[in-house]
Amino acid sequence: MNIADLRKSYEKAELSEDASHADPLRQFDQWFQEALKSELPEPNAMTVATVGSDLRPSTRVVLIKGYDARGIVWYTNYDSRKGQELAGNPWAALQFHWVELERVVRIEGRVSRVSADESDAYYQSRPLDSRIGAWASPQSQVIFGRSVLVANAAKYGAQFLLQPPRPPHWGGYRLEPDRWEFWQGRKSRLHDRLRYRQDAGHWVRERLAP
Repeated sequence: MNIADLRKSYEKAELSEDASHADPLRQFDQWFQEALKSELPEPNAMTVATVGSDLRPSTRVVLIKGYDARGIVWYTNYDSRKGQELAGNPWAALQFHWVELERVVRIEGRVSRVSADESDAYYQSRPLDSRIGAWASPQSQVIFGRSVLVANAAKYGAQFLLQPPRPPHWGGYRLEPDRWEFWQGRKSRLHDRLRYRQDAGHWVRERLAP
């Protein structure tokens, strides 16, 4: 199979100005709920892109844990590569790709940490092994083998038993969008792309060429 010959015709839906919401959050909520109802594999998975002080972009997949008028929320290790990059450059981009629905959502904006109370509440809602895992993994650091993680998990499991506190290096981030883009695949590569951008406190919706 020649990779160059791999192609697909996108014909499942369309995205028009008349049928879309004027508020991008409402549009996102509609598409996200449709992704959930379609029972896609991990519809809450999104790519987070950050840029470090060396100007090298990096991406990783995380899980969205909440969204509202304040922004998009996920949780991670503050000492990880993305955490360090966000500390130096708080601007980031998110992307959802719902392959089965032939849809992509791109979101850009400024990132800040959620409150300690929000991070505590979410941390306590996690399964016990995930709470211990937040202590056990020195995320993004070089380790000598998986045995390091196993030993750390055993250590912190014995130390905290059933009540591990939230690690000080772990918590939530919230991206406050100032740009959204909704992409719907269409036939003949004439895809629908609607971008929303902030202008004087209002959302401006405009169509982009595919």
